[in-house]
Amino acid sequence: MIDGQETGSDSASDRDRRDVLTPGNRFLGRVVACDGTKVVIAAEAQNGETTLTELWSVGRLVSISVGTNRVVALVASMRTATSSWGEAANNVFLVDAELMGEVRMEAEGREIFSAGITRYPFIGAIAHRIRQADLRRIYDSGLPDSCAIGELTQDETIAATIHVPSMLSKHFAVLGSTGVGKSSSVSLLLRKAVEADPKLRVLILDPHNEFAAAFPDKAVTIDTDTLELPFWMMRLEEFAEVIFRGRPAAPEEYDVLREAIPEAKRAFRGGLDGALIRRQAERAGLTADTPVPYRMSDLLAQIDERIGRLEGRADKPALRALKTRLLAALDDPRYRFMFAAGTVEDSLQEILSRIFRLSGDGKPITAFQLAGIPGEVVNAVASVLCRMAFDIGLWSEGAVHVLVLCEEAHRYVPADAALGFLPTRQAIARIAKEGRKYGVSLGIVTQRPSELDQTILSQCSTVFAMRLANLRDQEIIRSAIPTSSSSTTTFLSAIGNGEAIAFGEAVAVPMRMRFTRLPPNRLPRPHQHGEEGWTAEGRPLDVNTIVARMRAVASPDITGFQQRYEAMSERATSKPPGILDHDASSGSQGFEPYSPSMLPGAGMPESRFGNPQADRFNALRRQILSTDSGPDRRPGGGTPRKG
Repeated sequence: MIDGQETGSDSASDRDRRDVLTPGNRFLGRVVACDGTKVVIAAEAQNGETTLTELWSVGRLVSISVGTNRVVALVASMRTATSSWGEAANNVFLVDAELMGEVRMEAEGREIFSAGITRYPFIGAIAHRIRQADLRRIYDSGLPDSCAIGELTQDETIAATIHVPSMLSKHFAVLGSTGVGKSSSVSLLLRKAVEADPKLRVLILDPHNEFAAAFPDKAVTIDTDTLELPFWMMRLEEFAEVIFRGRPAAPEEYDVLREAIPEAKRAFRGGLDGALIRRQAERAGLTADTPVPYRMSDLLAQIDERIGRLEGRADKPALRALKTRLLAALDDPRYRFMFAAGTVEDSLQEILSRIFRLSGDGKPITAFQLAGIPGEVVNAVASVLCRMAFDIGLWSEGAVHVLVLCEEAHRYVPADAALGFLPTRQAIARIAKEGRKYGVSLGIVTQRPSELDQTILSQCSTVFAMRLANLRDQEIIRSAIPTSSSSTTTFLSAIGNGEAIAFGEAVAVPMRMRFTRLPPNRLPRPHQHGEEGWTAEGRPLDVNTIVARMRAVASPDITGFQQRYEAMSERATSKPPGILDHDASSGSQGFEPYSPSMLPGAGMPESRFGNPQADRFNALRRQILSTDSGPDRRPGGGTPRKG
């Protein structure tokens, strides 16, 4: 038998029997040095035989007898005493091992494993192969809601188990280089999580559009064609990130948005004659961050009011630039998920229910595909989703648990604070630091842990470290793993695909394990990759379709909105505000028109910004009314023009 596996005539009783001084059965060697965390074991391979040395392997566990207790140690390194090997000689070799804990007898006669050590090995203590029963005790947490996610690398007959509530309540991370099986492992973990917690709802931020294929029976997919995330759900910083295309906002334009958006929200809530409702909304403290609907036409009306329609246009380039940005965003087909809705309405309840699967319907997972969203606004979308996830957990009072899984998390919370988008970083950090109180969990997946904000990573109490070749990434893992088992990271660059070193709250002790392989129909894969219809030569190439998608010809039709906007602008400059008409039918289809209360001179004396053009209109009107302006007279005196 080698390392707990039966070979030849070995049986379970042979495997667990300890013949103290019989080399090759269970006896391996004796302790020759020991400190608080490590031991050195001396062993001998007689006559150049390697049978005994095959029982030692870096990363395996061994036992050391100390009275009635058995101290468990992890093999960290091996070497011969002379740095040479004699083919027919007795070769002495030394094994360095780290102390992991001990198996001891309880008062009632039950044996348990403890991570602490009550009696340290003495010089000459016998080291032997670990019993299979002890391996089971070590890696069995003994807690309810534990589930198997694979098997131990040391003994494939023993299941590798995790405690799902501990993994979710204190967050988790899956780290590994490209191609080592991260996505498959994450899919397995998510399946185990939703099976263990019926209240759990999972939101996957999927930048590669690959997780939808992994959950055909448990997930709904939201992509650029089905995404509806209205602009009015965004906070001011998020909306500015979209309007300014990921660049820093101009301070003057940003200030105008902060002042104008609340006015647009009051107009939407107040309607034509809703003065009382408007006053209630003002008392409620509407701000630019309050998630209530408003019309883009009302926002543009506010900007036009500040620009002025009769004079001084050239004096306000910042306002005109802001108006141009808003119209450009409305006309950009890539932003149709924000502006495509023809009529603005309060659909927050329906949107939250759809994205976070609040009604369940047997599909608790949402695969939110980000690949088709413009790169300059992905961070803003991620910020909205993470912020809403925390709010749902906070205000549902435990009725629903939410898990936000961030694939390629270093994009959203990079180590360099100057990079990324601050609201996204703050939203994810809030989940990491406070989410456990409200049932909101965070899952971090990345191939470059060194580029991830270490504050976020430190909040993940369970880590699955897969193969990592980069030395900086390995150092990050070493800093996170318990000191007593730091040698488990020494072979991170050499473990196989699908293997991982799991450590943290969800496992009893750090373990090297191999994830269960998923069937092909449950493996993550990019959209259309591996689907039926592929041939050995691939799909027929349709260049027209490629070009059409690049140009996003299915853009939102805002022609009606533009025509009404221009018509109302012309009407506002050609009539005194007191007799300004309102086309009530203009909002029957397409984008809604201005709210009349937002147009210049339409009865907003409370506006703190004033209305100088309306004052000029009214002065002109009073002059007309106070002058003899019969059919033969013109305003301002003089005689009528003949002919």
